[in-house]
Amino acid sequence: MKREILINAGPRETRIAILEDEKLVELLVDRPDSRRMVGDIYLGRVDAVLPGIQAAFVDIGTEKSAFLHASDLVHEIEDEDEDEDDDDADSDGEDAEEAAEPAAGNGSKPQGGRGRRRSNAKTPPIQDVLKRGQEILVQISKEPISTKGPRVTAQVSLAGRFLVYIPDSSKVGVSRKIGQGAERSRLRQQVQEILPEKSGGVIVRTVSEDATPENLKRELDALINMWKKIKRKTRFGRAPTLVHRETGLTRGLVRDLFSAKVDSLTIDSKVVFNEITEYLKGIAPDLIPRVHLHVGDAPLFDKADIETEIRDMFKRRCNLPSGGYIIIEPTEALVSIDVNSGRYTGKKDPEKTVLKTNIEAAHEIARQLRLRDVGGIIVCDFIDMETRQNRDRVLQELRQHLSRDRARTKAFSVSDLGLIEMTRQRVRQSHYQSSTTACEMCGGSGRVFTPETIVRRMERSVRKMVLEGRKENLLVKLHPDVVMYVLEQERDLAQKLQKVANFSLELRDDPLLKPDEFKLVVKAQGRDVTQQYAIA
Repeated sequence: MKREILINAGPRETRIAILEDEKLVELLVDRPDSRRMVGDIYLGRVDAVLPGIQAAFVDIGTEKSAFLHASDLVHEIEDEDEDEDDDDADSDGEDAEEAAEPAAGNGSKPQGGRGRRRSNAKTPPIQDVLKRGQEILVQISKEPISTKGPRVTAQVSLAGRFLVYIPDSSKVGVSRKIGQGAERSRLRQQVQEILPEKSGGVIVRTVSEDATPENLKRELDALINMWKKIKRKTRFGRAPTLVHRETGLTRGLVRDLFSAKVDSLTIDSKVVFNEITEYLKGIAPDLIPRVHLHVGDAPLFDKADIETEIRDMFKRRCNLPSGGYIIIEPTEALVSIDVNSGRYTGKKDPEKTVLKTNIEAAHEIARQLRLRDVGGIIVCDFIDMETRQNRDRVLQELRQHLSRDRARTKAFSVSDLGLIEMTRQRVRQSHYQSSTTACEMCGGSGRVFTPETIVRRMERSVRKMVLEGRKENLLVKLHPDVVMYVLEQERDLAQKLQKVANFSLELRDDPLLKPDEFKLVVKAQGRDVTQQYAIA
């Protein structure tokens, strides 16, 4: 598989595109006003301890207090064979946060996250470990999403290119993605030899397969020194305060993703190009020939023909090669995906038609989840298939393509209703959430009431005024589209209402109103009484 990374760097925005076989599969965006927070380390102060849900709220200086679950407190990690990005889903933490919202008392609804929770680790009661007002060192594991604050963990880890250093552990783990047993043992032994006694634990990352002992030793020393600096800052800092900021998006991506498996890295900024090549001289000089500076008048993303795909990722509908399509609907609780055959009707065998559409949909769903950075619970409604063998094949195709995803995903078996339920690791807002805002017209629902519905609501409000004995002459303001409906469909509406009300009533269009909004104004005083009398 051909893998490419494209970096479009500007003064106010940096976009990173990851392509597989010349097809866009991931987009990362970094802006000064929406800096990424995952990995940042804070000295925080405990705001509240909630034994009923085994969680605490920690003030780290952000708008909303951070959420710390008992499973994210410091404890020994007993599982030695651990992958650097393979954390178990923490469903208890998610449930605890939802329950914690009323108890928080600060309007915060923190976002659930995935800590380094292990089923074989003993978690002490949180009230025995934390007290209100106590200072604690925490690391952000999930950014604020929607109305929720950040999620944090007390199990701090520092990532390098080859190693992840965990100060509060004593184990040496090896990435599960390193499949050979002999290689795993070699790397574990190699790190154990260079790891100072009682200095912490280490996870050996996948890219370490080609690293020399000197590279590992140099990086481990750097990470240990970084931890010592962080500890010194906590002694002199006053909570809440930031004590360590994770490396920037571009350098972090080069550190974590750019390896011999990536064919090329192309950058359209001379400054960023120089920064990356200088950085690679110290960690992977053999990769420098794969780094290219884009020159020419055509923008980098236009030359790669991916700008259209970036615009299309905000659409509900995604077309499939055969003529079918999928509809992606994000909601507060989950993301629903519906598969439709569209204009593709096949030839003779309906089951083959359905199978082909579903397999194409499985490929596209896996790609769209990565591209849109969708997380949480996802429910896929594939077209119904008659045979168990075909259902299993579609599930296998979906899992195969999801395996390329850097975020942890899990797809479950086809349910009795023919649905495939899955989860995808969520550490930040999706592109849909971060790049869009709720519509002022519809309040984010995507729909507005019809003109007839608005007229009926207005009519009921006027009748309510009559029942309460109001006699003031009334000016009713409506959106022009609603006034047009009245003129075309109910020309005698005003006269009918005046007979019932026994006071004058004038309809007037107001283009400043929302399509499904109306206003009741008392003419004499110019007083708006809409809220007083508005009913459903």
